[in-house]
Amino acid sequence: MSHSHNHHHKINNYNRSFAIGITLNVIFVIIEVTYGLFADSLALIADAGHNLSDVMSLLLAWGASYLATKHPTHTRTYGLRKVTIMASFLSAVLLFVALGGIAWESLERLSSPQPVNGIIIIVVAAIGVVINTATALLFVKGQKHDLNIRAAYLHMAADAAISLGVVIAGIAIMLTGWLWLDPAISLGIAVIILFGTWHLLKDSIDLSIDAVPQGIDVSHIQSYLSGLENVSDIHDLHVWALSTTETALTVHLVTNCEFIDNCFLQEVQKHLHHHFNIGHTTIQIENEKDGYVCILNRDECKF
Repeated sequence: MSHSHNHHHKINNYNRSFAIGITLNVIFVIIEVTYGLFADSLALIADAGHNLSDVMSLLLAWGASYLATKHPTHTRTYGLRKVTIMASFLSAVLLFVALGGIAWESLERLSSPQPVNGIIIIVVAAIGVVINTATALLFVKGQKHDLNIRAAYLHMAADAAISLGVVIAGIAIMLTGWLWLDPAISLGIAVIILFGTWHLLKDSIDLSIDAVPQGIDVSHIQSYLSGLENVSDIHDLHVWALSTTETALTVHLVTNCEFIDNCFLQEVQKHLHHHFNIGHTTIQIENEKDGYVCILNRDECKF
């Protein structure tokens, strides 16, 4: 139960982060549209559209985090925890679409560079750096342990980098007059962000097809379980993600012991939780003395 409580506590911590992040970004979208119209800058209005997609991504991640706390039902026995994995996948796809748009626009502007609308764009982009960096920092801790939070973090960090690129390009163009710097810097930043997004997409696809979550070594789990006292064999071992923060394990242990010891089961569960961060463990104990053969103890169930 302690793990479940911690999970709910984490979600509640991020309610505030999501609320602040969404509010800051909605304010920034309004600023960008206002000054974009005032300065007659298509670039600022287009970037406002991109930032609006980030607000959607934050709402998506927040909604998924909230749904993950819902209790299981007769029709959804694991609750809605897997929604967090779906949200991180959709966020990765949204990031790819946004990067594709930035890359396309940058390539077009490289072939025919447009004059940058001076100081207004630099100032508004600088505000973007501050707001997006502040929002990214709200999620910097959680992004190491939660793919859904990492998706929110990546969106905001990507925006901060792109806004910084606009500031640098704006200043450099004012000093040198090289119009091609603006699209070239945007393109370079898009390529860098692409690598982080690729890992997010790959990880979210892996978790959605029940791959072993990153950082868990199944061979170490096999060694630990095989080395347990009175355990002669293990089979049908599975490790997968219930959500972006919770990992499950099922295994059959064959024992030469007459009795099932509840303390033994509890110790195994505690060890798996503390050493492998697996919070949801199901262990089936089988006695080898009866000549019993489990129907799942076959080659198709082994790796």
